[in-house]
Amino acid sequence: MHRRRAWSAVLALLALSVATSCTATVPELAPSPARPRTPTPAPAPAAYSHYVALGDSFTAGPGIPRQVGAEGCGRSSRNYPSLLAERLEVESFTDVSCSGADTTHLRDAQRTGDGRVAPQLGALTRDTDLVTLGIGGNDFAVFGQLVTLCPLVRGADPAGAPCRELFGQDEGDALLDSVPRLRGRLVRAVSDIIRRAPGADVVLVGYPRIVPARGACPGQLPFAERDYRYADRIERALNATLRRAAESQGAVYVDTFGPSRGHDVCAGRRAWVNGRAGGPTAAAYHPFARGMAGVAREVYAALPAR
Repeated sequence: MHRRRAWSAVLALLALSVATSCTATVPELAPSPARPRTPTPAPAPAAYSHYVALGDSFTAGPGIPRQVGAEGCGRSSRNYPSLLAERLEVESFTDVSCSGADTTHLRDAQRTGDGRVAPQLGALTRDTDLVTLGIGGNDFAVFGQLVTLCPLVRGADPAGAPCRELFGQDEGDALLDSVPRLRGRLVRAVSDIIRRAPGADVVLVGYPRIVPARGACPGQLPFAERDYRYADRIERALNATLRRAAESQGAVYVDTFGPSRGHDVCAGRRAWVNGRAGGPTAAAYHPFARGMAGVAREVYAALPAR
């Protein structure tokens, strides 16, 4: 079947110190006692008072006990914003992250299965001094199509890349090519945040690794063998877009992809992200509590010192 027809048919079915030391030789009658070196402490993160967290399900933490907040948002009291707020000992903490959110829901209300959620930017005030934003994977249905359609077409060629072929068009790739279009939305989002909270440090948080650097685990991630690399390309492109958007607006970007190497879906008890089987500790294809703890550590370490 022609690729474009295959694409349309599937979508119709279903509606990412080296330190140099120099020593001089000086004659001595006796060796001098060694002086212990005092390590230079790393700069401490700034003291924050009013922290607001914005984002999608990779921020909210669906399935991680205990679920709190707006119904239908799948927000956990142990997600990375909550852990970060505890460590920073902020005076006020507002988490409006919501599963299913994309960048349009920063400005517009979001409908969930249980109701309607106010625009996330409404949580910001001029007193807000820290904002974290983890969003983008739901724009253009990138993540949803990846984890839904790739398992669906795996049987067509388990050793090949049927998902990549599905999205491949006469020119380009329908899924991969949509990722750079996200940059404008992210730039606008950061600009809106800065306008509403001009004194805040703005931090964009990337997505942790989903697929392993090598190997496969079809029981947890039922993609065809070569589609693992395709999914990896998409997630890398998504994180690169987040990084560029942050840098263009003077915001901080936090890489969680690199630090989560060895903690992918296939990593068993070391996995930061769950596989296809949702359960009482994490939704399918979403972070576990240990993944949230890992992301919280990376965000804390990246906060600027004032």
